[in-house]
Amino acid sequence: DRACHPEGSFRLATQYLTRGVELALSRREGTPTPKAKMLIPKKNRREVYKYLFKEGVLQAEKDTNLPKHPEIDVPNLHVLKLMQSFKSQGLVSERFAWRHYYWFLTDEGIEYLREYLNLPSEIVPATLKKSTRPLERGPVRPERPRREFGAGAAGGREGYRAGAGGFGRGAPSADKAGAPGAYQPQFGGGGGGFGRGAAPPQ
Repeated sequence: DRACHPEGSFRLATQYLTRGVELALSRREGTPTPKAKMLIPKKNRREVYKYLFKEGVLQAEKDTNLPKHPEIDVPNLHVLKLMQSFKSQGLVSERFAWRHYYWFLTDEGIEYLREYLNLPSEIVPATLKKSTRPLERGPVRPERPRREFGAGAAGGREGYRAGAGGFGRGAPSADKAGAPGAYQPQFGGGGGGFGRGAAPPQ
């Protein structure tokens, strides 16, 4: 009845006109218009949540046109949008490198996903599990035979010292061994010498 009344029709037209002017001005001034929230199927949402809780981390390429995520059977865009929402709520921490996002579950995110997926407290992400594998050791080297040094060992230290022609502390002294008979050293006074012991030239 109000729409049929002339005054009601005028007010309704005025409201529509005002709304159209405000929308035109906001576009001209560059004011962003509110975007519609993306609707993600519950199945895809659950798949992403299950993977994130299991691994504790999640990565995705910065590509909204990628048909599927390489590790989860959902569009890559769904992963980006879900993790963007998680980041704004403090459920994940984010890093970016080489056109890839990396998200890490926070304590709040772990509790949120555990409640959403209805999981017991005994189940934790892989990043919180302690490794039970023993430390890997390198190949064992064979033991080398020990060299024995003693009076009875062949080629031992004493045998080396006792051998003829030895040098060093183990060699026999000159008093005990003596010099060869053909060795006759000559010192200054003899003709034809050179050095400090030689006779001065005439």
